[in-house]
Amino acid sequence: MEGNGAIEVGVAQLDRAFRTTVRVLCALCAMLALVGVDGCKGPPTLAEQEQMVRGNNLKLDRVTTRAVVNVWGEPTHYQNKFTQFFVMPDLSMIPSSRVPIGETPRGWSSGVHAGEGVFFVYPDQGWLLVFLDDWLVYKEELKPEEMSALLKAWAYEDRFKTRLDSTPMP
Repeated sequence: MEGNGAIEVGVAQLDRAFRTTVRVLCALCAMLALVGVDGCKGPPTLAEQEQMVRGNNLKLDRVTTRAVVNVWGEPTHYQNKFTQFFVMPDLSMIPSSRVPIGETPRGWSSGVHAGEGVFFVYPDQGWLLVFLDDWLVYKEELKPEEMSALLKAWAYEDRFKTRLDSTPMP
C-alpha cells in the first residue's frame, strides 16, 4: 500500500509539470502568432507614412522619400552619393560619412552595405535623413552648428566633383 501512495505523488508531480509545460508552450505560441501577424502586415501605406512624418515619428524602414517630401516639401539641401553603411547588430544602418574617418560606430561588429544614399537636410525640422532604395535607413537630429558644418563639408566636396561624378552612367 505504501508503494501506491508514492506512485500517486509521483503522478501528481508529473501532472503538474505537464500542465505547466503546456501553459508555457501555449503562451509562446500565442506570442509567436502575434509577432507573425505583425510581420505580415507589410509596409505602411503612403497615408500612414505621411501621418508618421507629421507626428515627427520617423521610423526606420517604414518611411519613404515620397512621404517626407509630401509632408515637409522638397528638402532645403540634398545629396545623392554612393555610400557605405555600417550595419549594426539591430540591422539599423549608419552612413560611413557620419562616423569619424578611421573609426567605427560603437557596437558595430562586421556588417557593411553599400548603395546609392540619398541625404535630405531639413534645417527647419532639424533633421538629416538618409534613404537607401527609397526607404529611411538613418536619421539624426542636428543642432544648427552641426547642420552648418555638414553643409560646408558638402559644399567643399562639391568643389572637387568632375563632370564624370555628376553624369549618370548609361
